Amino acid sequence: MRTVTEFPHEVRVVENRFIPMRDGARLAARIWLPVDAEDSPVPAVLEYIPYRKRDATRGRDSVNHPYIAGHGYASVRVDMRGSGDSDGVLVDEYRPQEHEDAEDVIAWLAAQPWCDGNVGMMGISWGGFNSLQVAARRPPALKAIISASATDDLYVDNMHYMGGCLLADNLSEATVMFAFNSLPPDPEIVGDRWREMWRERLEGSGLWLETWLSHQRRDDYWKPASVCEDYSAVRIPVMAVGGWADGYTNAVFRLMRHLDVPRKGLIGPWGHKYPHTGVPGPAIGFLQEVVRWWDHWLKGRDTGIMDEPMLRAWMQDSISPEPSYEDRPGRWVAEDRWPSPDIETRVYRLWRHGIEQTEASDAPGGTDVTLQSPLSVGMFAGKWASYAATPDLPFDQREEDGGALVYETEPLREPMELFGMPAVSFEVASDKPVAMLAVRLSDVAPNGEATRFTYGLLNLTHRNGSEHPEPLEPGRRYPVTVQMNAIAQSIPAGHRLRLSVSTSYWPLAWPSPEATTLTFTAGASTLSLPIRPPKESDARLRPFGEPEGAPELETTRLEPGRHHWRVTRDLATNVSTLEVANDQGSFRIDETDTVMRRATHEWYSFRWNDVNSVRGETRTIRRFERDDWRVEVVTRTVLTSTPEDFMVNAQLDAYELDADRGDPRIHSQNWRRTIPRDLV
Repeated sequence: MRTVTEFPHEVRVVENRFIPMRDGARLAARIWLPVDAEDSPVPAVLEYIPYRKRDATRGRDSVNHPYIAGHGYASVRVDMRGSGDSDGVLVDEYRPQEHEDAEDVIAWLAAQPWCDGNVGMMGISWGGFNSLQVAARRPPALKAIISASATDDLYVDNMHYMGGCLLADNLSEATVMFAFNSLPPDPEIVGDRWREMWRERLEGSGLWLETWLSHQRRDDYWKPASVCEDYSAVRIPVMAVGGWADGYTNAVFRLMRHLDVPRKGLIGPWGHKYPHTGVPGPAIGFLQEVVRWWDHWLKGRDTGIMDEPMLRAWMQDSISPEPSYEDRPGRWVAEDRWPSPDIETRVYRLWRHGIEQTEASDAPGGTDVTLQSPLSVGMFAGKWASYAATPDLPFDQREEDGGALVYETEPLREPMELFGMPAVSFEVASDKPVAMLAVRLSDVAPNGEATRFTYGLLNLTHRNGSEHPEPLEPGRRYPVTVQMNAIAQSIPAGHRLRLSVSTSYWPLAWPSPEATTLTFTAGASTLSLPIRPPKESDARLRPFGEPEGAPELETTRLEPGRHHWRVTRDLATNVSTLEVANDQGSFRIDETDTVMRRATHEWYSFRWNDVNSVRGETRTIRRFERDDWRVEVVTRTVLTSTPEDFMVNAQLDAYELDADRGDPRIHSQNWRRTIPRDLV
């Protein structure tokens, strides 16, 4: 990334400013703005998240916010209520209090002497979620948003559930928030009341995993903050951003289809990162695009951005399977509208082990096929959303396909390019009332290497929707369709397209309550593919600039980090384990002289084919040190299950590491919870 030090506007930084809420609480903000903004007011851009502006996101903020401010904006980073240096306790995500506070923040920004009354909102992940959600509430000063790595449907495309199946990322994300919610504010910002605020958080935030596990269907818990419930509520321009290695990309297509406002979609090869730091690459000059967007919608300048196609995406080329990539080869393609009239849905029949474009009346006969996959299918599946702890992408699918039902084309005579959401339909019967399907599409090279490029999950009790799941009647045949994640993928001539089907996909998804055998009706299965012909106009697309940003935060490394994904199998006990280490070591933030230590470890295991042996465990350590302020929080969470229940055991210990204390532990709490399974 190219470091930019000279901007059109000289920037000053306000390290902290407390913003008053309607109930008297105060939220902490860090503000970057042009030095002459009070004489020449500028629009404001808000990023509003719970991840600690003072330290945890300080590095990312230092690259992004001065850059935006340097182009003539007040760029504002606010800690949500109960996080960082703000008042209160954070008890869940996307609740009404969060949105009311955002409205108060936006009104406050618009009223400042350095603001011209126009406000934009942007963010990635949580900040992308609440940008959409707040837009739907229509605060008067909010004029446009940028939403990256987010969703319009909190149940359908989120880290909690997929196709009605419980994701292991539900445990992983709960762990992230368990650690963040237990941290104290910084005494240099809030003063002597930091201990009181810390204890309030430790005692009041609760166990979010219990809440999320208590809502296993798409009920009224998920709906209120899901923008898809009423797209017409959003009446301002939207830029939606995603990446093929992320878990949130499907929402970009739905937003392009259903919103009735000026909108742009951008999808690259990236994981859960802003595109100017995107991995896998190529990263792009995203901050330049951000400035173009804000200049158009907040300053009324014609930057040309709205003359460009509605949806732009990275068409990925074929590549050997690896659990991490520095770059994904490909090219940019674009569509002026979505759905695109130029994309054809082509239907293929599945027969025996083949995939052919065949009319239904010509479908070959055959016998029904039964399948019960070993629990090992999925150990090389990678993560639902690729974050920072790579290698977390799927490996060679030959490692997985021995336990799957496999269908494959003959070598392609011509290249095939897919753009959209593939789907597969079956007629299937189960021997148990709860069962799941996992389907995967792979590009198979002439040497046999199989690279997964999309997949889908379906809890078969959710076959008619996730609001009112229905148990299966054992032995009865049901028509079901599994929607796969959207993708743009090129498959060369001479390669094969492979569809793999399994009855489990652990640890990406929690297995069904009992091992199930599924029977697939011969000749009744189809694969639908979105086929996009190459367009000459793609070659004429305006190229993105190279990645730019303000100078990176200066830090001093004190202890090295450690990252790995490690699969082991103990043949003596028949226990297999995926261990994920995301240990960032320790480092000092030089400008605040604060030392940070961050580490998260996760273990996902099972014994042979015993679905009741699956186990997820996470542990975190967070430590902050500066002069005589030394605090540490340690968490541990274990999730197991029986056919009837999920069981959660969690522990939280907080320490004030004062040499004068006999026992530095200032808080300890244990949770033991049993949550009934609800057809999951």
